[in-house]
Amino acid sequence: MMKLKIIVVLVASLIVVVSTGAQSLPNLLPLPDATGFVETYNVNNAPISLTGAFFQSLGTNGRSCASCHLPTEGWSISAAEVQFRFRLTRGLDPIFRTNDGSVCDQNIDTSTVEERREAYRLLLSRGLIRIAIHMPAGAEFTVANVRNPYGCGSTSTLSMYRRPLPATNLKFLSTLMWDGRESTAPSTEKIVYPDGGELLRDLAHQAVDATTGHAQGSEPTPAQVQDIVNFETSLRTAQAIDYFAGRLNDGGASGGPVALASQQFFIGINDSFPDDPFEFNHTDAPFDPNVFNLFSPWKNALGRRASIARGEELFNSKPITISGVAGINDVAGLPASFSGTCGTCHDTPNVGNHSVSAPLNIGVADVTSPLDVSYLPVFTLVNNVTGAKVQTTDPGRALITGKWADIGKLKGPILRGLASRAPYFHNGSASTLADVLLFYEKRFNMSFTAQEKTDLIAFLNAL
Repeated sequence: MMKLKIIVVLVASLIVVVSTGAQSLPNLLPLPDATGFVETYNVNNAPISLTGAFFQSLGTNGRSCASCHLPTEGWSISAAEVQFRFRLTRGLDPIFRTNDGSVCDQNIDTSTVEERREAYRLLLSRGLIRIAIHMPAGAEFTVANVRNPYGCGSTSTLSMYRRPLPATNLKFLSTLMWDGRESTAPSTEKIVYPDGGELLRDLAHQAVDATTGHAQGSEPTPAQVQDIVNFETSLRTAQAIDYFAGRLNDGGASGGPVALASQQFFIGINDSFPDDPFEFNHTDAPFDPNVFNLFSPWKNALGRRASIARGEELFNSKPITISGVAGINDVAGLPASFSGTCGTCHDTPNVGNHSVSAPLNIGVADVTSPLDVSYLPVFTLVNNVTGAKVQTTDPGRALITGKWADIGKLKGPILRGLASRAPYFHNGSASTLADVLLFYEKRFNMSFTAQEKTDLIAFLNAL
């Protein structure tokens, strides 16, 4: 109980620091989360400034980038922190705005605390922001029906409810945004090897879109955009201390953000997909399933350290029968079912996202998901040629490309700093990492022993 009180006080004080004018945070300041402390490393080896454009209200509704990207939450938000902010401000903090923080932007009453609690209930319970996306011209499908319990039932502009992605560790991105819309939309560019500036241009485009959309402002100046991009790309964030294992870079281990800052990366590194038909890894080096090696020196340790090391080994080696995954099993040249591991889709070394743009549909948005998705809208999509129907809670990348084959496809996020930013998956359907494992157990017919679950969760929390 005392530890909980200390954490609450620290989080509250940091929220005040970020929102009321402190000049900077010390580099590598440990910030408490559910299982230990997360740290952010400024690669410029300087304090983390809190005065730049990232922290300035550049729009009309009081928001800044930091409204949804807090250092205490791994530069994203957690549902627990949003709930705390609601209590602290009675639902008046700038994150609580009806343009996208509420369940809909039509017929929403926020005049009382209870009405605000109702209006922002998905933000409070799941950390979800509403993303309104227009149907693309020439789409291969039509939206026949929208069943949205919150209103916003348009079939031409669809409301998605998604988690804000972390504004850190951006060096390792192969796709910007869950659906890649800031990597492939008009005026943006797909990130390719060796990243000749596409990432920086896409981040600049995203900064403009966030300011004009989320912050309801006019377009920021080029200097402001550059300041935001420079700030974001200077950050590396990872869990640094575990309450029971201690510092995650002790005893030969290489956890924490400093080691992460020197991690080699290029688009296609350790790509798990074969050269035919993808041909993404320019080096032709074979895929190494040992994606993570941070904690291998702890294999002979005791207690939590041993558990973390075992979890890392399970991540690298536990077999998964990969079947029914759109973007893999339906691609010509790949089998309809094959044995892989977690690293098949999380192949970037010691980072955990896919090293190339590889949007996949593993079933997280399916109405038949093993996890509860009853709080999400259901979209009925009809193929314009075949008449086939699909129901989904999020059309995913299909709303960007208009392709029937892209329905439900989304990217896998970077896995570092997980302990600081629950819930998980794009729609927040996994409240805990135990729920994440439950999803994989049921969706891919996996079987984990109680010890394996404990070890995998300990490892994921140590990232």
